[in-house]
Amino acid sequence: MAVSLQVVYSTENGTTFNHEYYMKNHMELISSGMGKHWESVQVTKGLSGAGDTPAPFHAIATIIYKDQAALEASMAEAGPAFADVPNYYDGQPTVLIGEVQS
Repeated sequence: MAVSLQVVYSTENGTTFNHEYYMKNHMELISSGMGKHWESVQVTKGLSGAGDTPAPFHAIATIIYKDQAALEASMAEAGPAFADVPNYYDGQPTVLIGEVQS
């Protein structure tokens, strides 16, 4: 069964997020190591919340894996990705691993 890894970057507490660095540098970094294990990746940049409220998230990255084994292989190579976080985000990302339902 397919599994997903979502990394959520909250806007809480006035955190900042460098979208340009993330897309140009961080995505290249994770693609070069972890990318061989995933099926697809999608990055959503937060624009707003419901109505006219500010976006609750700077970005959400969703990576889809064929199965749990592929996720585990990818995570074994995630050290450089985690070490890179302070270069573009000054908060603590939230990670959700889940079963893809549709």
